[in-house]
This record gives sequence, C-alpha cells and structure tokens, in this order.
Amino acid sequence: MANKPSFIRAEQPLAPDLSAERGGAASRRRDIVFVVNPRGANGRTGNEWKKLLPHIRSRLGSDFNICESFTSGPCHATDITMEAIREGADAVIAVGGDGTLHEVVNGFFLGGKPVSNNEQSAHTTALGLIPLGTGSDFARTFGWRNDPRDAIERISKGMRSQIDVGVITGESGGDPHYFINVADIHLSAKAGYYASRYKKFGNLCYVIGSLKAFFGHHNRDLKIKVDDGDWEVYPRVTALCIGNAKYFGGGMKITPNGHPSSGTFEVVVLQNFKWHDFVLNLHKLYNGTHLSVKNVSSRSARSIEIEEIVSSNNIFVQSDGEYLGFLPRKFSILPGAIEMIC
Repeated sequence: MANKPSFIRAEQPLAPDLSAERGGAASRRRDIVFVVNPRGANGRTGNEWKKLLPHIRSRLGSDFNICESFTSGPCHATDITMEAIREGADAVIAVGGDGTLHEVVNGFFLGGKPVSNNEQSAHTTALGLIPLGTGSDFARTFGWRNDPRDAIERISKGMRSQIDVGVITGESGGDPHYFINVADIHLSAKAGYYASRYKKFGNLCYVIGSLKAFFGHHNRDLKIKVDDGDWEVYPRVTALCIGNAKYFGGGMKITPNGHPSSGTFEVVVLQNFKWHDFVLNLHKLYNGTHLSVKNVSSRSARSIEIEEIVSSNNIFVQSDGEYLGFLPRKFSILPGAIEMIC
C-alpha cells in the first residue's frame, strides 16, 4: 500500500485545511494540488519542478493555495488524488508523463463510481496537466507545446472542458480500471511493457521495446463485439488500439481520429503484419496516414469486448502505457466524465 497522502503548501510547511469556509464566501482561496512524480523522465521531472515552483507561486499564488505532493511509488498518485477530491480541492494537476496522468485519472474513481468530496456539494475538482514525462503523448492531441509555462497559463486562465474517460473491465470481477489516452492489445501492448524497462533511453525506449516484442510474436485470431452487437472474427491480429486520444508510443499518431470530447473511441486494428511491414510503414504510424495501408482498419465505438478464439492467456493489454495483464477485456467510454483544465 502506498504511503498515506499528504499535501504540503509550497508557501509554508503545513497541510492545507481544505474544509475551511467550504461553501462560504466566494473570495475563499482555492486549493490546487500538484501531484509530482520526482523520478519521472529519469529524474528530469523532479528537477524541472524545482525550477518551476517559483514561477507557479508568482503566477498562481495570489488566487490559489499551492499544495504539492510527491509520489513515492506505484499507485501513490491515485491515493493522493482521491484524498484531494474528498477534501474539496479545486484542481489536481498531474506533473509528469502519461503514467502519472494515468494514475491521477484513476484517482477520480473508486469502486466504479466518481469520487466526491465529503459534503456532497456541487463542487467539482478539475484535472490538470503539466507534461514533464518521457512521452507526454496525451498532451499532443491538444497541440500543447512541451513548455510547462504554457500549462501554468492554462491553469491561471481556468478554462475547463468535459472530457471522456475509458473504463476497462474483465471477467475476474475486480474493480474497473480507467484510461484517458490509448489502450492497446497484443504486439503494441507487449512493446509498451518492454519499453517501460528502458525509460533511461528517453523516447528511444519505444523503439527498443518494439524490437524486443517482435521476438517470438505471433499474430492471433480474436473475436470482437462492438457496442453490444454481434461477435465478429478478426483473424491474424497483430495489434488493436482503442483511442480516446490520438498518440501513443512517444509520438505515434495511432488513432488519428480519436479525441477525448467525441463521445466515442477510435478503434484501429492491424492484421497480419510482419516485422518488415512495420519498418516500411513506420513513418505513416507517426504521421497518422497508416489507415490507408493494407490490413489496417478503423471504426468508432462506444464499447468493445475482445476475446481470443483459442485462449492462450498471453495476449498483453495496456492502457496509457501501463501494463494491465491479459485478455479478455471490455472497454467502454464514459462521456464527459472529468472536467479538465485546457
């Protein structure tokens, strides 16, 4: 179990009293919790945060209580986020890469329901992002520059939009898992699993992961049910990607029509690919023109169930670059589930 969440005001070494004057005067200073992964991008996230904090104080300190909380291990960002929402934080800002954002998003939900503050008021905690990670693929869909000061300006302006979130369920009966960017299956998920071991090489980790994933890879026959329709057979599937946004793998525009305000996923299926097919079409995967390639198909869906025809229990599943296990799984969209600062 991760350490109990704590929030430290960047201005003073005290935990914020988020309950003070709840529902009171409109002039009450609002609390923003920055969830920082100091080890992200081989330590660059922590170093950049230290440099950024004085600017955050200067730009936001007159209107907000600036609270920072550093993650200490897996799932800690999820625990921090849940506690911040329960305490009525105005916003939770993920500071790091797609992995930190993924954990923060999962902190908005518990037991299949949204987390709410203790008094059940109409207050809504918003999600924010300062992209300082290795890939930061989610930010690319919005065209955000990789400049943290731009993110601070977005937070200062306070513009918010409702965005969709994906939810993943399996046959084990466990709690649902949530994602905000792209979920994927088979080769690409296996590549992401290996890439996570080579983060010290930056975006090159995705290339290394892909090469390792190809060793011993076999295309598999899958059956798919879209929007609770009939089961369909997809033979020799190489990879299947479910996009709530556009990019994954350090800049590949894998689901080019995906957007987290569309109310649907874009589902892209690659079938019967060999290693040389990836080499020949790699540039198209990066610029999003691969949908015209033979054996690549795309469709929109509100939900999709995926199973193997002949079970092997080794078809990898991941979401937002985080390994989740194996098929079978069901992916469903929750339209407008989170309010995001954008």
